[in-house]
Amino acid sequence: MVKFSDRLGKLSPYPFVEISRIIAEKRAAGADVVTFGIGDPDIPTPQPIIDRLLTASQYAPNHRYPETDGLPEMRRAFAQWYDTRFNVKLDPDTEVLPLIGAKEGIGHAAFCFLDPGDIALIPDPAYPVYGVGTMFAGAESHIMPLYEKNGWLPELDAIPADVARNAKLMWLNYPNNPTSATASEEDFISAIAFCRENDIALLHDAAYSEVGYDGYKPISYLEVAGSKDIGLEFHSLSKTYNMTGWRIGMAVGNAAMIKALFQIKANLDSGVPQAVQEMAIEALTGPQDCVADNLDAYTRRRDRVVKAVKTMGMSVDVPRASLYIWAKVPDGYTSAEMAQLLLEELDVVVTPGSSYGKYGEGYIRLSLTTPDEQIEKGCQRLETWKIPPPKGS
Repeated sequence: MVKFSDRLGKLSPYPFVEISRIIAEKRAAGADVVTFGIGDPDIPTPQPIIDRLLTASQYAPNHRYPETDGLPEMRRAFAQWYDTRFNVKLDPDTEVLPLIGAKEGIGHAAFCFLDPGDIALIPDPAYPVYGVGTMFAGAESHIMPLYEKNGWLPELDAIPADVARNAKLMWLNYPNNPTSATASEEDFISAIAFCRENDIALLHDAAYSEVGYDGYKPISYLEVAGSKDIGLEFHSLSKTYNMTGWRIGMAVGNAAMIKALFQIKANLDSGVPQAVQEMAIEALTGPQDCVADNLDAYTRRRDRVVKAVKTMGMSVDVPRASLYIWAKVPDGYTSAEMAQLLLEELDVVVTPGSSYGKYGEGYIRLSLTTPDEQIEKGCQRLETWKIPPPKGS
């Protein structure tokens, strides 16, 4: 009988695979499912970006293996975008590395910093890949709980001194998935000081930096003094330019860390297809109207979903950024029970907060990446439904 690795036994089902399966099952049974489940933009990739792909696909050199470090023009486009957007100067040859989507880079980063038995500081609730990459590298996750009372920021003072001394890596993510929390410059300054003092690499996932509401512009971790000495930032074109299906992102920051990630990737993947890199160049250097258009759509949806969730009697903060509504479930229900109830009674899919870790319990996440008419249909179902008393009450 074939034996599989122990790490497979440590993996929970990836939450979004499970959500997709449930939706497919319900729809196959004839249900009219409205999904607030996965953060996958429903708005199409802008046409100029698609046109660039069509042209690039005819160019014979793009039919061959790409280089792991990407086209020089694409690295320059990334660097220029960071300069324009954040006033952050990057050397395109040593401080920028293209990724097959940010998720790939985040997963591979663990292998640059962690050996078996090492410690990574992982926020909870969080995007599952930070912890999964740590486990794949044979390292241990020390959980940094995120609480509503602290604005969903880690309590650095609560990390035991011996853990801090032995930790090699810290993950942060703002604007945050799943909570939609944001971080200020002061928050990043505190994290950098903590990591410097303890010789910890700080990795920041900034995938949602371009989804800020009501005039709020999220900052880059790399805008903060000292950040580049100890850290990397991971970015993605997925949410900004509706390019989740094309798999293109970047890691930027400390040159030695970029070189380490390049070494891992050079041995494990063959880089981003060059025609997709050309799409990225077009996205980053072409018209930016789509970014504002996206924000208009997401602002409208945010306000509508918040209204519906409040009408249900659930507690929710209006997010300043990101694509998610993070709502507190009523007393007497777990996250999974509430998600199950909405699915069974309303054919509405939400993600239980417990999918993002132990400290996500008590909340559900609703994504705004659903067409307006579906958002409206889902909100009407939520508003006209009365949450039943929990069993045993």
